Amino acid sequence: MENKGYIGTVQFDEEAETFHGEVINLKDVITFQSNSVEGLKREFHESVEDYLEFCRKRGEEPEKPFSGKLTLRLNPELHRGLFIRSKKDKKSLNNWIAETLEQVS
Repeated sequence: MENKGYIGTVQFDEEAETFHGEVINLKDVITFQSNSVEGLKREFHESVEDYLEFCRKRGEEPEKPFSGKLTLRLNPELHRGLFIRSKKDKKSLNNWIAETLEQVS
């Protein structure tokens, strides 16, 4: 499930006959639950809205699901090789890596 960029996953507890969900693309914890699919969707959306309202009341920026920035640590030899490869393709290292990853995603 997705709402405003926040992605929720769901598990079913057979014993309790309840769906439990959690937003997975944040460090903050957002959970939701319901006994029905319709209720689960509603609770997911309400939990995201509650999180955003909580942040507003505290004067904090809500955590964004993804900033588009990725810090990557490589061994120096690999870094050098990728840099050379990107230059041969007449691209920046950042653009070369992004295009290469798009091909495999």
